[in-house]
Amino acid sequence: MKAAPWLFVLLWSGGFTAVAIALPYTEPLTLQVLRYAAVVLLLLPPVLLLRPAWPDARGLRHLARMGLVIQFSYFACTNLALSWGISPGGLALIVALQPILVALLSARVTGDVVPRAAWAGLLIAFCGVALVVVSGSAVAARDWPGLVFAVISLGAMTTGALLERRDGAPCHPLVSNLVLYTVGLAATLPVAWALEDMRVVWSTDLAWGLGYLVLVNSLISMTLLLAMLRAGEAARVSALFFLVPPLAALLGWVVLGREVAPLAWLGTAIVALGVILARRGAAR
Repeated sequence: MKAAPWLFVLLWSGGFTAVAIALPYTEPLTLQVLRYAAVVLLLLPPVLLLRPAWPDARGLRHLARMGLVIQFSYFACTNLALSWGISPGGLALIVALQPILVALLSARVTGDVVPRAAWAGLLIAFCGVALVVVSGSAVAARDWPGLVFAVISLGAMTTGALLERRDGAPCHPLVSNLVLYTVGLAATLPVAWALEDMRVVWSTDLAWGLGYLVLVNSLISMTLLLAMLRAGEAARVSALFFLVPPLAALLGWVVLGREVAPLAWLGTAIVALGVILARRGAAR
């Protein structure tokens, strides 16, 4: 499905707006607990009814490891970075280094070789992301823990992309998602219990934000991401993440009314050009 990469980017980018809508009504890790608990409750009935095939012990270990790396570490550190005062622009710029790290490490970890044409596209896309971030002058971090959590989230997503490309195997999406989010819930719940009050103010905005995170970001987007990583080069798939910060900014403008500077539109166009070049270069 040729549209899958672009559909993934659009749906994944919408998660940032959904989090922004939901966070005023609960704390970051508590929101993650609510999200994962809802996903597990939604997946259990069809898994029990359809009884899809489960992976072997090696496959289960890989899924559990991915649940810890992505569902717990990446998302938790992203939320904590924002709660410690790093700006969304600063976080976006740090996480946007992920495709570069994947390209540097993919030959050693997965055996994928990144050609020069793909490298040129990656660097062009990174420059576009930098323009989007600088256009809003939003690169500040209030406290150093925010920077630490942002760097850890970058490492977690990079590790997850490489591990999935190297060790991922075809698995029924109901089963893979159930294992991933069960592990993520089991890891997040005690941390949220220890660090937060876990109070929730139920509202329509929280319901909309949480609903998007559960149905679209957690189920559809994650299924597309894992399928693409298994089917294509890690660097080629990871290049798509360059489009996330610009699209998140545009969606914030449409949904939340947050102004987008003219320089950000130029940066978005440069990012799109870089991603196209990177994916074509990797395909060759």
